[in-house]
Amino acid sequence: MSIDIKKELGQAKIEQRIVYESGNEMAAYAAHQINYHVMGYFPISPSTEVAQFLDLMKTNGQHDIVLIPADGEHGSAGICYGASTAGGRVFNATSANGYLYMLEQMPVQSGTRFPMVMNLVCRSVSGPLNIHGDHSDLYYALNTGWPIIMCRDPQAVYDMNIMAIKLAEDPAVRLPVLVASDGYFTSHQKRRVQTFAHREDVHAFIGEQPQGFPDTLDRNHPITVGPYMNEPDYINNCYQQSMAMYNAEEVYDRIQKEYAELTGREYPILELYRMEDADVAVFLMNSASEIIKDVVDQLRAKGIKAGSIAPNMIRPFPAKQIAAALANVKAVTVGDRADSYGGHGGNMVNEIKAALFTHGNKDTLVISRIYGLGGKDFYAEDGHNLFQFAIDAINAGKVEVPFDYYGHTPGDPAKAPKRVLEPMKYEDLKTGLITVTPDENTGKLNVRIPPLRSLTKKPKRIAPGHGACPGCGIFSGLELFFKGIEGDIVSIFHTGCAMVVTTGYPYSAHKATYIHNLFQNGAATLSGVVEMFWERKRRGELDHLGLKDDFTFVMITGDGGMDIGMGPAIGAALRNHKMIILEYDNEGYMNTGAQLSYSTPMGHRTSTSNVGKHQGGKVFHHKDTAQIMAATHIPYVFTGSEAYPQDLVKKAAKAQWYAQNEGLVYGKILIACPLNWLSDDQEGSNIVGAAVDSCFFPLYEVEHGVTTLTYNPEDKGKKIPLSDWLKTMGKTKHLTKPEYAGSLQAFETEVERRWNRLKAKHENPYL
Repeated sequence: MSIDIKKELGQAKIEQRIVYESGNEMAAYAAHQINYHVMGYFPISPSTEVAQFLDLMKTNGQHDIVLIPADGEHGSAGICYGASTAGGRVFNATSANGYLYMLEQMPVQSGTRFPMVMNLVCRSVSGPLNIHGDHSDLYYALNTGWPIIMCRDPQAVYDMNIMAIKLAEDPAVRLPVLVASDGYFTSHQKRRVQTFAHREDVHAFIGEQPQGFPDTLDRNHPITVGPYMNEPDYINNCYQQSMAMYNAEEVYDRIQKEYAELTGREYPILELYRMEDADVAVFLMNSASEIIKDVVDQLRAKGIKAGSIAPNMIRPFPAKQIAAALANVKAVTVGDRADSYGGHGGNMVNEIKAALFTHGNKDTLVISRIYGLGGKDFYAEDGHNLFQFAIDAINAGKVEVPFDYYGHTPGDPAKAPKRVLEPMKYEDLKTGLITVTPDENTGKLNVRIPPLRSLTKKPKRIAPGHGACPGCGIFSGLELFFKGIEGDIVSIFHTGCAMVVTTGYPYSAHKATYIHNLFQNGAATLSGVVEMFWERKRRGELDHLGLKDDFTFVMITGDGGMDIGMGPAIGAALRNHKMIILEYDNEGYMNTGAQLSYSTPMGHRTSTSNVGKHQGGKVFHHKDTAQIMAATHIPYVFTGSEAYPQDLVKKAAKAQWYAQNEGLVYGKILIACPLNWLSDDQEGSNIVGAAVDSCFFPLYEVEHGVTTLTYNPEDKGKKIPLSDWLKTMGKTKHLTKPEYAGSLQAFETEVERRWNRLKAKHENPYL
């Protein structure tokens, strides 16, 4: 069917233009037209692109939004809350576990009535880890006090974002608003979208910010935000918030009608398709609600009076409208893309049942099905099956199975995962070739290692066949470190490249016991494992295992894990658990697409620190995690590089001794990421070696608070200019151009300052 674009655009009262973009791009496009004051953000798939697109537009000078990269989603929510109290317009985007990490901030913002707009690009809440789309994160939002509007396609993402800020700021509402779209279905799907051609028209529609409301920057009217509140004030506050939420329904309806008059596009609170005489119906939300319309047409062609319902707003829940829409419907199947475990159905079906009961409809049969979890595709044939459940209920006069999952498969014992890799033999892991002995005079450890070729027979801890990119330095670095570890290990991996590419159910590349937990809690999780080991050993509960030596417990972190996970890591260090934290530093959040991390050096290009006319890469210096951890006074801290293998193996042996005898160890190794560093696959070892020789990544150890340089390129006559290292990577070549001389100078100055501080510490044990 051909579309007359001129006719379609002609229905609008403002000039529009056609673009062909994804849902994430349209969220960013709307935000840049609104020109928010502040966006606090943290990358998490599939919402990450929103910040990336905005950063790219900022680089090109297309907006003035201050983009603030947080240390985690909890921090991003705090940034946004603080900014909203200060009187400006605020924006954010997140997904899944990231949303849950910021969850405690959500009721604070709504309860204190500060508007903002946040896009929730819906994704499965793990574990096990799944990054694809469903509504399990969205359902956690239902009780946070935020109005929630829904987006079925990229066009709706754009339109709802324009309307959302107007809704949030309305004097009768004054609440933060959530704009929900389906991860990967809508967020990455390219569609034809109509947009306002001119920013002035967007601003004319949303209007100026309402005046006369409290903000923390009004010096003439100081306020207290979020005081401690007892009853009856607290219940009164909640009542007022509740009334504002219900006001949002009427206000939204008014806004969407104004928007329809302006653009020709309607978004009624309830999207009803061929429901005027329907006998059977299906209720679905967002992307699946478009597919079901084709099914309705197909059933209508067969003489079946079918219809579909999809809400454009679920908070406040349109109970009265749904009850009215189902008044004459004999049976409806409600599809929930998330379960409310133990609730005999997902949140939507239970709210629909309540709506029918409340408004006197006791005749419509309701069937509940959980579908599409973890990104499972929804096709027209699935829609036919959902309708068939309703048709069968009409024919039977009752619902045989009120609640069930749809699309799952029964377990087959014959297909249970079987062990592919046999446990490594203790005799192979305990070579006896590495010796570590304390020096009674210095208090330091003396380490003897054999020639590295003698350790090649030692089995690898991670099997070949994982999915890492060509040239990835993670596993060459980790395996070299593990050469210095004797005996059995138990490891925990943060979410990140090292975790994702080595596990994919039912397969695993890990030959030793492996645990996964999220960025922000890995250190705490391993602390629990460590303390349980020692307590069960004390009670004699592990005697039957015949352990010849104690386990060595190792946490592997990277991809920004020491940003979002720094707090728990410091907590574990202060408690001094007997474990090793090993950070592979790839200078970014590589697992989610190379966004800037706090470990990203100044001036380096990432997908959220682009290089262009108005921006020259990351604008602040990198975080020195090794020095931060040394300040916790743990027994041993070190840095290492695969470019200097003997040095790294020796430090691994020391790390094991301290972790088994004294307490927590922190190590940091620089590893290459050719894909995002824009470097040759085979050059990884040379590049990280140049980082050491330029003094950007010094090799040293801190043993009981005493710093020792284990390699000094100046003494060896091998020190190179920092620019020689920068030239080896596409992400940093721009720094050698004249227009970025200021950034290069600032970076060089900081690197030299840190290097000179280390030399001073090396020379003076009291520093």
